[in-house]
Amino acid sequence: MNPETEIKELTEQLNRYAYEYYTLDKPTVEDAEYDRLYRKLEELESANPNLVRADSPTHRTGDVVLSGFEKFQHPYNLYSLGDVFSKEELAEWEARIRKSIDEPEYICELKIDGLSLSLYYEAGQLVTAATRGDGSIGENITENVKRIKDVPLSLSEPVDIVVRGEAYLPRQNFAKLNAERELDGLQPFANPRNAAAGTLRQLDTKVVAKRGLATFLYQEASPATNNTQEEVLEYFEKLGLVVNPERVFAKNLDEIWAFIEKVTAMRDELAYDIDGVVIKVNNLAEQEELGFTVKAPRWAIAYKFPAELAETEILSVDWTVGRTGVVTPTANMTPVILAQTTVARATLHNVDNIKEKDIRIGDKVLIYKAGDIIPAVQRVLFDKRPENLPEMEIPTHCPECQSELVHYEDEVALRCVNPLCPAQNREKLIHFASRGAMNIAGLGQSIVSSLFEAQLIRDVADLYKLTLSDLLSLDKIQEKSAEKLLAAIEASKGNSAEKLLFGLGIRHIGAKVAKLLLERFGDLRKLSQASMEEIAEIPTIGQAVSETIVSYFATDGAKTLLDELEGAGLNLAYAGPVKAEGPLSGQKVVLTGKLTSMTRLEAKEKLESLGADVSSSVSKNTALVVAGADAGSKLTKAQELGIKVWSEEDLLNY
Repeated sequence: MNPETEIKELTEQLNRYAYEYYTLDKPTVEDAEYDRLYRKLEELESANPNLVRADSPTHRTGDVVLSGFEKFQHPYNLYSLGDVFSKEELAEWEARIRKSIDEPEYICELKIDGLSLSLYYEAGQLVTAATRGDGSIGENITENVKRIKDVPLSLSEPVDIVVRGEAYLPRQNFAKLNAERELDGLQPFANPRNAAAGTLRQLDTKVVAKRGLATFLYQEASPATNNTQEEVLEYFEKLGLVVNPERVFAKNLDEIWAFIEKVTAMRDELAYDIDGVVIKVNNLAEQEELGFTVKAPRWAIAYKFPAELAETEILSVDWTVGRTGVVTPTANMTPVILAQTTVARATLHNVDNIKEKDIRIGDKVLIYKAGDIIPAVQRVLFDKRPENLPEMEIPTHCPECQSELVHYEDEVALRCVNPLCPAQNREKLIHFASRGAMNIAGLGQSIVSSLFEAQLIRDVADLYKLTLSDLLSLDKIQEKSAEKLLAAIEASKGNSAEKLLFGLGIRHIGAKVAKLLLERFGDLRKLSQASMEEIAEIPTIGQAVSETIVSYFATDGAKTLLDELEGAGLNLAYAGPVKAEGPLSGQKVVLTGKLTSMTRLEAKEKLESLGADVSSSVSKNTALVVAGADAGSKLTKAQELGIKVWSEEDLLNY
């Protein structure tokens, strides 16, 4: 047998054994025999390096030290899920679904507590693996994901597909990892999720290979070739991807809740951590009809398990001023272990929350992690309250500028309305420089505070007037650091304008909304002159955003700031990808069936070059279906609805 044929057969044989072991949990060969074949493949590949296949299992062993992670632009927007925390909130979501869908069917899946990732396959071969990042830009972690043994390097079919899922560390592997770290005198990981996230960002792939990460895949991000979420999961299994078996259908809230109660009871018996249950509308056409908000799909929701509680004592309260002038109270507490981490501070949210819960300094309280992240007070333990404990003193003046605080009737927060408040301007600068905004490396809280104290800056425009001598006049900043900071400030001038818009910290304008606005209007000047009606025409942009944008840019301060920023050389234009204008602009188009002369990704790119919005499901809003061979039910539905149908040849020749 010649080496090429032998390498091909050994690769396929070993990949099949790995699939049976890691994915099906049904090994068909002894470990010793697998090791013997593996060593034989290594020897053949070593003697014939030009014959090593892309899907060789030897790629999983490590031996690559990375210099860092490159940014990766996702071709499809990766949305996060909305959360609910009670049966009542879940009922409200389900009632909204029924307003649009007469008889919805749901699929309920476990919410794996891991790290979201996307896998990109071309012709069935894994070409890229990336973190979700902000949903638009993630990090390329392909080499590390290749070391996750249940991720197939090649699928059972030569398809182009983008798959979303979760990487996690099984509890058994987590316990083993922490035991090893303690023996080595290292700090143990707080929980499996932190360990998984840290592992995927390792630069030494040997470490990744050793730790034993695993995956569950749950969604096709590329245009789907199926009609329901259940069909998608079955298709994944057919391709050789790992899908969580714990899922059920439900037709109403009672059936959804029964599954949640079942999962709650079995949660501690699972081999991996979960933090809730995800409920999705099963029919993909109905998902299409329900659509998305700016941040999340309307057709899915994550029910999060009730948070773990811990008892502690409130020792004191700090009042801090944010960039919008809101004064937020934070409790300092006796340190306590909560959700596997030590917690000594918790948000009290606002004055109304303090009064409603009657929280006082000296109280024993139960705390939890809101959304599993931010510690907060659930309730006071009144039976443990000391006698004659005074009510909490609420500040009347800003802790930074001493201006009188305002408590508007329609707001729950205290607010400093002094536009010259140094705390607000300082926080605005920190936000402006943050990674999601202008990404000015080195401009952290301490430097910003020093610049304000030295009266070198008052607002974001002053950043672009700083000189080397200005920076060197500050304590503890060396010439090299100052030069790097000035270079980062200069580099930020070329950012795409949505970064600048987000960095301005306008109310209601998050990163995604900023991107939508700049995609539509092209530059900040045009946006600043747009009417509420023009802004509200953008899908998912509501009245609140429209009013905020128009009122902000109507102020003299905003006009002056925009002039100063432009005069300093900042780019005001959108520099990101723009959907092409063409004969199919504004039309929803669905791809279905097998294509012979182009890949599915090439077909999608061709349609988008014509201005089309490529969708995954046929619905009444679909304008066109491009049908290849064996198109199936999507073609049938298009014909029933009287939707125009193109052949692959029609698309090629258009």
